[in-house]
Amino acid sequence: MSITDASKKYHEKMFPGYHSSFLKTDPEFIERFDKFAFDELVNHDDLDGRTRFMAILAVLLGCQGIDEFRIMLIAAMNFKVTPVEIKEIIYQAICYLGIGRVFPFLKVTNEVLIEKGIVLPLCAQTTTTMENRLTAGEKAQIDIMGDQMKGFWKSGPEESRHINMWLTDNCFGDFYTRNGLTYQQREMITFCFLLAQGGCEEQLLSHAGANMRIGNDKAFLIKIISQCIPYIGYPRSLNALRCVNEAATK
Repeated sequence: MSITDASKKYHEKMFPGYHSSFLKTDPEFIERFDKFAFDELVNHDDLDGRTRFMAILAVLLGCQGIDEFRIMLIAAMNFKVTPVEIKEIIYQAICYLGIGRVFPFLKVTNEVLIEKGIVLPLCAQTTTTMENRLTAGEKAQIDIMGDQMKGFWKSGPEESRHINMWLTDNCFGDFYTRNGLTYQQREMITFCFLLAQGGCEEQLLSHAGANMRIGNDKAFLIKIISQCIPYIGYPRSLNALRCVNEAATK
């Protein structure tokens, strides 16, 4: 059994000087996994490394792969994903995964950043106040999803209207308005959160459409899905592909 030169080279770029114990304990597995994930996939398209690793971190949050997340966090930093970008991915995940699932990832991230000598807290990225977050959140919704989002926060049955308002002022007003990531990057990671956790196909379809609306076209989303296959498997990847194809026809 042997690891291909291309996968060795990519692995070294992710983890300089590190040799996996799986080379001794599971050589047949690691030969095929590394060939697929670190040679065949990464050389399949022109997706840049920073975007690839943002997507990987987001899907690992979505599928709750915390051990792999800790490892890939280091690889992401070696591919120039910044601490601010990493924190923004985690903060935004709370809206789509909930603090119950995100809390361990925030702790792990803080541990890794401190180990790397990075001083916490990082520079503030907030752009809204408690007074203007609703207005700013509505603007973000409209910018991303279109004019149909005007007045969304006050729509729907009275008994549940408050949830639409929270989606506007909390999810969009508190998080999408932050610096550190562009709208395109934020919609891409939202797409990843949804596709990785499964059971959110209606929302995934909506956000696939939002991605395309702001410039993350069908070809780009297929690249994202493709690069995430080793981390979430084929069933959820194929579900995501179906949603992208459906969104592209609308």
